[in-house]
Amino acid sequence: MAIGTAFDATLARAAALLAVLAVGVGAVLGDRVQAGAAVPAVSVNAVPLAVLGDSNSHSYQDRTAFPPGTRERGGALHSRTFQWTEVLARLRGNEIDIGPWVLWGRPGLVALARELIGLPTSRAPQKEDYLYNFANSGAACKNLMGDRFGQRFRQAPRLVALMNQEAERWRRGVVVISIGANDWNAWLELQSRDPSAPELRRTIDYCSVQISAAISLIHDAHPQTRILIVGLRSGADDPGNFDRYRSGRSMANIKKALAGANARLREIALADSQRIAFLDVEAWFAQRWGGRGPDGEPAYKTATIGPNLHVTNTSGDEPNNAVLNDGHAGSAANALRAQSLVVQLREHFGLALTPISDEEVARFLAG
Repeated sequence: MAIGTAFDATLARAAALLAVLAVGVGAVLGDRVQAGAAVPAVSVNAVPLAVLGDSNSHSYQDRTAFPPGTRERGGALHSRTFQWTEVLARLRGNEIDIGPWVLWGRPGLVALARELIGLPTSRAPQKEDYLYNFANSGAACKNLMGDRFGQRFRQAPRLVALMNQEAERWRRGVVVISIGANDWNAWLELQSRDPSAPELRRTIDYCSVQISAAISLIHDAHPQTRILIVGLRSGADDPGNFDRYRSGRSMANIKKALAGANARLREIALADSQRIAFLDVEAWFAQRWGGRGPDGEPAYKTATIGPNLHVTNTSGDEPNNAVLNDGHAGSAANALRAQSLVVQLREHFGLALTPISDEEVARFLAG
């Protein structure tokens, strides 16, 4: 038997075994969203918004992933440290509907096994988050459609199954796809040496194919739903990497590689600009914090929010740091990102959303 055929047969047997193991639980328990979920008072005209992505979009206040006492996502300041969807819900929850805050989902293998035996699909892994937020920490491009052993945590098919329950609403909805950082930044050292390396081309080719497949799946079922693709940002700007890539050549190579990768993602949007937009977060970051100097040394500027908050591209859980101690964006950076996202949705798709003012951002962060 050929190696590929034998492998497929083994995978099929393993999947069947998982299905059998899950029957005892899955056939008895339904997979509905928990009763008594916190349902906010959302206008019937609010724009439904869903998210496919990684830890950059996984809500920080998820007590399943980040239980009380966690050192992650703000540490001692965790209770008032927020990710960008959490900022949107607080500042524009009357205009943008990310769904109720719910504890919902299944462990990856259980979710997959349930699907194999025809039971209702679910979000995976289980988390406490907004209903339409399918992003999970650690996700990579393979998890969009469930390719390359990414089936356990595949996001797009499960989101579409949920959207299908309210198809009419999603005619005016938006799906944000913000993924690829775990794929792309794994090659940061190679980017600094050879921006044209075949490994980099294969990585962005693969992510582009998976993102395109997810978009096609969404549009096949919901042709009027809009898509916002969030671009990639350089890992060289993370404070944890300040002692690396300190040469003009290294940084030029990294920038060249990143520009090529983002160009591929932008092409997807340009091919269907009525329904798809591209958010350039690399340009967004440079506008607010600048970048490195000509020799690769850190030369970042300060972003001022309101009269008193000065946010630097440094690590720390206090709100004056752009990056948390665990390496994820702080509340200030996420508030500014939410602000830019609203602008993009207004300008590209003509959605009737109220811009988030600088004063609102300042008040939110001071609260």
